[in-house]
Amino acid sequence: MQHFASDNYAPVHPEVMAAIVAANDGAAVSYGDDPVSARLQVRATEVFGERARIFPVLNGTGANVISLMAAAPRWGAVIASDVAHIHTDENGAPERVGSLKVLAVPSVAGRIGPDAVDRYAGDIGNVQRAQPAVLSLTQVTELGTVYSVADLKLLADAAHAAGLLVHLDGSRLANAAAALGVGLREITTDVGVDILSFGAAKNGGMLGEAVVVLSDDDAVAGPGGPGRLTEAVPYLRKATMQLASKTRFVSAQLLALLGEPGTPTSGTAASAVEGTAADGPLWLRNAAHSNAMAARLRAGIEAAGLPEAGVRVTCPTEANVVFATLPRAAADRARAHARFYDWAPGETADRVEVRWMCAWDTTADDVDEFVRAVAAAL
Repeated sequence: MQHFASDNYAPVHPEVMAAIVAANDGAAVSYGDDPVSARLQVRATEVFGERARIFPVLNGTGANVISLMAAAPRWGAVIASDVAHIHTDENGAPERVGSLKVLAVPSVAGRIGPDAVDRYAGDIGNVQRAQPAVLSLTQVTELGTVYSVADLKLLADAAHAAGLLVHLDGSRLANAAAALGVGLREITTDVGVDILSFGAAKNGGMLGEAVVVLSDDDAVAGPGGPGRLTEAVPYLRKATMQLASKTRFVSAQLLALLGEPGTPTSGTAASAVEGTAADGPLWLRNAAHSNAMAARLRAGIEAAGLPEAGVRVTCPTEANVVFATLPRAAADRARAHARFYDWAPGETADRVEVRWMCAWDTTADDVDEFVRAVAAAL
């Protein structure tokens, strides 16, 4: 059965699997003091800047929680959109594990603006309120939209002006960079992101993500904070059970995606907007392809006349996902061909909003067959 439910469904990319096998050569020092992790650190400075420090972890929720705990004091709060994963889809982990209150602000197509900082900046210094300490953004957003480079800069500047640090949930950061035609640094370090949750599993990895500290000199706001981010993350990684004893196997996956030290960092990123990146690092090739498949799906829906038959696309298609509403009965029939998730209620009781997600392994034939299956289901 085909899958359009999540890019998490995709298998491990062969180049990632080969990197894992290569790392399985003899013994190596545990807990990240191995040669593969050392090469990964060198590569991180090439990709994100010389101040970058990378810490492999086990999953995206762990990366987010560690990042936010490092960036905020215990009495701190995190400003995020009302659809942010840290608010809706991680079972309250930042609050349960990190003891940080999430301050949700309304989003438009998944994005928020600098006014999100203004909404809570007045609470700073008020002992009755959780203290805003971090602005957390998701790139690509949970609704499949992408923040532009300029918008990210405006948001980071607003946060820093208010004394907040900036966290980026980058579980699909590669897709955003490919869509914008830029490198990973241009939408992280260069716009003022302080700490990053870098995703791998959704873009060809097997298991593991990373926390990447980008602004080593920025101390946590407020007295009693844990100090520099790079000093806090190693302890938090262990305390939150995110430190793998055989870290080399997580590092190997990240290195396969980012490329070995000394190789080009962006490749054909400029052409990735059209989904035509044929070389460059694996993160770019995989992300550009999955983006292109979502664009093909959106175009196929239009070309097949499905809007007239009852399919209404609800969000801009800017990365590797299409959101749409259609009759519930038709959605259920289409699921016999390919698995996908209901996202939200539709415009009426007999309709539902669904999410169709493309991955690095989605083929053009998969997309075309799925369009035909939806048409038949309608």
